[in-house]
Amino acid sequence: MNTKTVIKATGIATPPFVLSQEACDTIMAEYFREELSVRSLEVLHKVLQHKSVRTRHMAVQDMGELLTVKNEDPDCRIARFTEWSIRLAAEALGQALSRAGLSAGAVTALIVNTCTGYLCPGIATYLIERMGMRRTIPVYDLVGSGCGGAIPNIQLADRIVRSDAAEIVACVSVEISTATFEMDNDMGLLVSNAIFADGAAAAIVCSASRGLSLEATASGYYPELREAVRFVHRKGRLQNQLDAQLPKEIRKTVPPFIRSLLAQRNLVPESVRHWALHPGGDRIIGAIQEELNLTEDDLTHTRDILSRYGNMSSPTVLFVLDALMKQGLDHDAWCMMVAYGAGMSIHGYLMKNSA
Repeated sequence: MNTKTVIKATGIATPPFVLSQEACDTIMAEYFREELSVRSLEVLHKVLQHKSVRTRHMAVQDMGELLTVKNEDPDCRIARFTEWSIRLAAEALGQALSRAGLSAGAVTALIVNTCTGYLCPGIATYLIERMGMRRTIPVYDLVGSGCGGAIPNIQLADRIVRSDAAEIVACVSVEISTATFEMDNDMGLLVSNAIFADGAAAAIVCSASRGLSLEATASGYYPELREAVRFVHRKGRLQNQLDAQLPKEIRKTVPPFIRSLLAQRNLVPESVRHWALHPGGDRIIGAIQEELNLTEDDLTHTRDILSRYGNMSSPTVLFVLDALMKQGLDHDAWCMMVAYGAGMSIHGYLMKNSA
C-alpha cells in the first residue's frame, strides 16, 4: 500500500463566550471614552462595524470577567492564559484524535506552539497529564512565530514522520490573544483589539494511504519588516504591534512566496483547487486575492472563519483547513495553506487530497 506523510485529521476549539462586534463597539466606547482620543474612538468604531468580522470568542467566563480584562493584574493574566490555553488545546486535540480514530496513547510525539503567553514547563506537559499520553514521548513547545506558527509546527511533525513512518505526531496551536490586551491611541493596538480573539486547533500528522498529503513546504523571513508585525513588552506587559502599512508589505511578499512554492511542483495559482489562507484581516485577504487573481469562491472559508471567529493568530489557518476538510476536498486536488506573521515571516504547505 502506497503511504505518504499526511494530515490525517484536524480539530478546533473556542471558548464558549462569544461577543458580537456590535456589543464590543458599545463596550469599547463606554470603557475607553476617557482614555482614547476622539480620533481613536472613531477608528475603533469603524473597524468594529466592518462587515469582515461579526463575532469573536473570548477566554473569559462571562461579561463581568471580560470587563475586568482592562485592568487585569499580570498574575491574573498568566493564570487565565494557563487555564484556557490548556483547556482549549486539550479540546482541539481530543477532537482531532477522535476524527483520526486514535487514542491519546497512540501519539508518539507532541508539538505545541503559542505566542500569547509563556509557561515553563510548557503547555505540552500539561496536555500529557490531562489527556493521559505516554510520559516518555518527545514534546516540543514552540514560541515566537506569531500568526504563522501552526505551519512550522507541522513542518517539524512532517520531518519526524518522514524519519520513521511509525510516528504519529499531534500538532497543537493555541492562542489566548486577550492575554495580550492593552489599549491606547496607537493605531496598531486599536485594530488588534477590534479583530483578535482566542482559540485552539490541532492536526494529526502520520504516514497513511489516505489524508491530505504534505507535498512541498517553504518558509521565508523578512527581518527588515520585524517592526511591522510583532509582540513587544512595554512596562513588563506583552502587547501586539501592527504597522498600518502591513497589508502593503503582505501584497509585496506573500504572492511571490506562493508562486515560488508552487514552482517546486511546476504549478501556478490556477492549479490550486482549495485555498487555506491565514485571514489576518480584510485588507490583507484582499491584497493577496488581487495579486494572485483568486476568486471569491477560492476565499469562501478564509473569509467565513474571519467573520465568525476573528483573527485567533496561529490556530486560524487550521480553522480554515478544518472547514475545507469538513466540506470535503476534491480527490487528487491541490490545496495551498499559507500563514504569515511575526518576524515578518511567511510559511506555506502545498498539499494534495488523497482521501
